[in-house]
Amino acid sequence: MSESKHEALQRIFGFNTFRPNQEEIVSAILDKRDVFAVMPTGGGKSLCYQLPAHLMDGLCVVVSPLISLMKDQVDAAKANGLEAEFLNSTLSAKDRIRVFQALEDDQLDLLYVSPERFAMPDFMIRLKQAKVSFFAIDEAHCISEWGHDFRPDYLSLANIVPHFPKAGIAAFTATATHKVSEDIITKLGLRNPHLTRASFDRPNLFYQVLPKEDLDLQLLEFLHEHKDQSGIIYRTTRKSVEATADFLQSQGISALAYHAGLTPVQRKKNQEQFNRDQVQVVVATIAFGMGIDKSNVRFVLHGDLPKNMEGYYQETGRAGRDGEPARCLLYFSRSDIVRIRYFIEQTDDLNERKIAENQLYQMVQFSESNVCRRKAILGYFGETYEKENCKTCDICVGDVERSDATVPAQKVMSAIYRSGQKFGAVHIADIVVGAKTAKIKQLGHDQLKTYGAGKDQDKKYWRRVIDDLLAQECIIQNAEQYSALELTPKGKQILLGKKTFEVIRQKAVKKKAAAGITSDYSPKLFDQLRAERQRLAQEEGIPPFVVFSDRTLREMALYFPDTAEQMAGISGVGAAKLAKYGDTFMTIIEMFKHMHPGEVEKRALLRIPVKVNKSKKPKISKTALETLKMAEQGLTMEAIAAVRDISEGTVSQHIEKLLEEGLGDGLDLDRLIDPEKRMLCEELFSRLSGASMRSIIEASGNKVSYADLRLVRAFMTKRETA
Repeated sequence: MSESKHEALQRIFGFNTFRPNQEEIVSAILDKRDVFAVMPTGGGKSLCYQLPAHLMDGLCVVVSPLISLMKDQVDAAKANGLEAEFLNSTLSAKDRIRVFQALEDDQLDLLYVSPERFAMPDFMIRLKQAKVSFFAIDEAHCISEWGHDFRPDYLSLANIVPHFPKAGIAAFTATATHKVSEDIITKLGLRNPHLTRASFDRPNLFYQVLPKEDLDLQLLEFLHEHKDQSGIIYRTTRKSVEATADFLQSQGISALAYHAGLTPVQRKKNQEQFNRDQVQVVVATIAFGMGIDKSNVRFVLHGDLPKNMEGYYQETGRAGRDGEPARCLLYFSRSDIVRIRYFIEQTDDLNERKIAENQLYQMVQFSESNVCRRKAILGYFGETYEKENCKTCDICVGDVERSDATVPAQKVMSAIYRSGQKFGAVHIADIVVGAKTAKIKQLGHDQLKTYGAGKDQDKKYWRRVIDDLLAQECIIQNAEQYSALELTPKGKQILLGKKTFEVIRQKAVKKKAAAGITSDYSPKLFDQLRAERQRLAQEEGIPPFVVFSDRTLREMALYFPDTAEQMAGISGVGAAKLAKYGDTFMTIIEMFKHMHPGEVEKRALLRIPVKVNKSKKPKISKTALETLKMAEQGLTMEAIAAVRDISEGTVSQHIEKLLEEGLGDGLDLDRLIDPEKRMLCEELFSRLSGASMRSIIEASGNKVSYADLRLVRAFMTKRETA
């Protein structure tokens, strides 16, 4: 191993330090130990196996159920300079042959496959002929029948140890109880594994609950306050998904629907548009989530109450995977409880029904409690949150306030008691507000002492009081008596004036920005960098976050790096991305500094953290050497791209790197590119010295491309330094 794990972390991924638990897991894999890790979404589990895959001699086989994600995962690995491919049913016959050839030639660090592919006898034979160093099992809970997403195809992974006894296994999951964890270890046959159970805390997520009143308008208000941010809105049914998406579209919001009723082609198209920042919002059922690897989701909104805390945690976990602040907002109404209870009652199995009712109760408690949201979430997973104030939920930052509501509570409970505890919430609210309904007149309830006692408030107010009394178990709904409201012993104490009753309400204050987002970076520069990221992503056919994350762009917009050394100090800028994208983004930053000197002066004292990297020069990849071999045979850049089924931009990057490393001295530029085009590029570089590549392309009338310019520039640089 010529490079240490810390050196590789800096050079490949552009990070100075490991996240919690990553270094221990990486070390265990490098020591050829089996690993079982429970890490929350956004915890950086992919780095835990990608880094060892690069450092170890041999192949890492990544088993994942998420076929829709594989291309994005491979694109992200390749963007960091890793040799990665995937095999699944979406590949053409030509691409499958190419990947199998790379596998046979020992050219890969990572190979992503589905469990179905792994179980195929022919594939197993091919894999045995390769040099497999270890297996990484993603979404490992799928192998457990006790888990929430059991998949029979995962059972074939029990064959790894018998067929590949010398290969290690690293199993990862985002959520697993202790019982599920033990089942995973047993079924995979892990041998004395290194165990990691990371904290379920996601400190960058801000949790908030609001009463659901007019959901469409509430969603619209939120989205207007979070323009240009990507987010997910979860609804329970396909019908509500379609209705919300249609409403948002009618209001000029870029939104798409996603649910199991759409065709696979339409689901894939909608998902890709969201992944590539071509649409701001996806409105979805819980069918959406497993296939999303988008790192810059800035908010997750729940328009309906989730069925359980585990589902809520998983869905909110789609936000802020890049570690940047994100907001998780649940719109809560007790009417959602009735709907969920209806579906629970359709379950024949009494034990399953009891479990579902308990899970619903925990979800309601979370929504209506006045304790720290984070403490409640972690407590569900058996984890204790020690801090008194998390500073990242509505309760802890004081967005809610407690107030005495004893008198309103007594009015409601008096109406319940005096009417015989035989009526539901709608009728009780009508009594208190003094409504003139036929039912009230027929029953003589307009003669009750409590009739009209609350006419100074509207019916919505009294429904909230009833919800508060239910939440604090001062009254209950009798399911056998058509949800009639009845007083509990606790409620009777309040009615008799022996106890007080407090409620929590949202403060009428100006809404805060998501906690932690710094105002120090330049939003104007960030927007320009993001626009360039979008352009590059479209050109390469990859999601924008594969180019750079939002966090990386914000650091650029904070420090204004304009040299390669400074750019290398930005988090997330590894060697491969610096070589590929550095010039483009530095040009934008340099032009911005020239146009906005005041912004530069404002940040004059800021210094980019320096990465201390003592590693040797990066090795030339096998795929770049293959490009060199074909170039030496006299093939043009266009021909190499066509034969190897890669872009001309990738070919030019390979040759640029080869020339930097002192290889390819015998290459003839005029055989790689048309001589007339080469002369035009050289003339443009000479005449427009210092201009951005985009400006040069425009000046040429689009006669030259980025690949042409990069190739010619590489040879010009080689001549100047010779």
